[in-house]
Amino acid sequence: MKLDDHPTVQRVRAKAPVAKSDAPLSADWLKQLALRHGAGDVGLVEVDRPGLADQRSYIRDVFPETKMVMAICSRMNREPVRSPVRSVANQEFHTVYDDVNDTARAIVTELSDMGIPACNAVAAFPMEAQLPGRTWTVAHKPIAVEAGLGKMGVHRSVIHPKFGSFILLDTVLIGVEADAYDQPLDYNPCLGCKLCVAACPVGALKPDESFDFLTCFTHNYRDFLGNFNDFVDAVVESKDMNAYRKRFSDQESTSLWQSLSFKPGYKAAYCLAVCPAGEDVINPFLEDRPGYVERVVKPFQDKEETLYVLPGSDAESFARNRYPHKDIKRVRRGVLTRSVAAFIAQLPLAFQRGRSKGLNSTYHWTFTGIENIEVTIRIADRKLQVTKGHHGDPDVRITADAETWTRVINRQYSVINAIVLRKIRVKGDMKLFRAFGRCFPG
Repeated sequence: MKLDDHPTVQRVRAKAPVAKSDAPLSADWLKQLALRHGAGDVGLVEVDRPGLADQRSYIRDVFPETKMVMAICSRMNREPVRSPVRSVANQEFHTVYDDVNDTARAIVTELSDMGIPACNAVAAFPMEAQLPGRTWTVAHKPIAVEAGLGKMGVHRSVIHPKFGSFILLDTVLIGVEADAYDQPLDYNPCLGCKLCVAACPVGALKPDESFDFLTCFTHNYRDFLGNFNDFVDAVVESKDMNAYRKRFSDQESTSLWQSLSFKPGYKAAYCLAVCPAGEDVINPFLEDRPGYVERVVKPFQDKEETLYVLPGSDAESFARNRYPHKDIKRVRRGVLTRSVAAFIAQLPLAFQRGRSKGLNSTYHWTFTGIENIEVTIRIADRKLQVTKGHHGDPDVRITADAETWTRVINRQYSVINAIVLRKIRVKGDMKLFRAFGRCFPG
């Protein structure tokens, strides 16, 4: 059968052609569409806005035709999130993730039926499981900020001006312009109260508002992908059940099974639970701050639970001093580093400020072999600076075969053997070289 004779082709050609228009869509209509399908709030941003410059390539990886992005949020119920019983809180998180994904999909369905190209991004974590590296495609938080749905708080989540921290985000990518766009808020709903800092069980949030990503990842996401890799290692490496149970208790095995079966469970997320910001949330905090702390914050602080930390990390010393009634379990870093480039990119995420106390040194690293990279790493005043190339006068020079170094940091090869065999060469004070390692435990 010729293409022209195919029934589908004939039916389509018999229909009146759909008139296509380049006219911008009504922003008001788009927002009403989103609200009608269940969004708690919505904002629109042109994809070429400078504030999205670092996100644009990822957005167009998902949907190359994108001209506008629609940020939406769905509300979570506050009291379930505040429950010290994490199964209750996790059910609320996952139910609302489903809600916001369903809302985004319904928006796209209606737009598509009208001939308007659109694609819903995914609201979940992790979205693209390619650890180490970026574990999501479209980053909802910066888009939501540009769309006026809130600002980032001390806890590194978006705080909505009305709903506070009790929201989950999604993004719809649309291939048509709008006739008006939203702008970021002119104030931050975050109160700066630091209750999120007080509630964090492993000290990932700092009083100076800095954030220790690796500490949060190690504990809060213990039942997510990183720990699953650790679980696989434990199964493969253990010669019998006794050896396995030294790594994973029966309770931990059951918890991981539950996460694999019923969606992964957050171990904490207390920072969101205790946040009093937002017009719908703030009254109890304003009326009785000590009572609010006693009712909302203290149950998390008093809770008996297991805290997961990397050996020698800031989190380990913090947890032992701050929460002596909580069990502390040392665990392995569950994600392998695939390359020297990935190792360098991960340094700011893994840096432990407390472990760098008193260190004031510059390191020139030269990697050879399968990756030829030069980088300067300076640690001073509990801060880390990583710069491409060699700059300044180094206190220590390290030359390393790239493949060997990757194996060393993945615990697959001994650093002592590598130095003896001159696959890693250190010129300078070895104490400073060891001090560098202490700043990046695990």
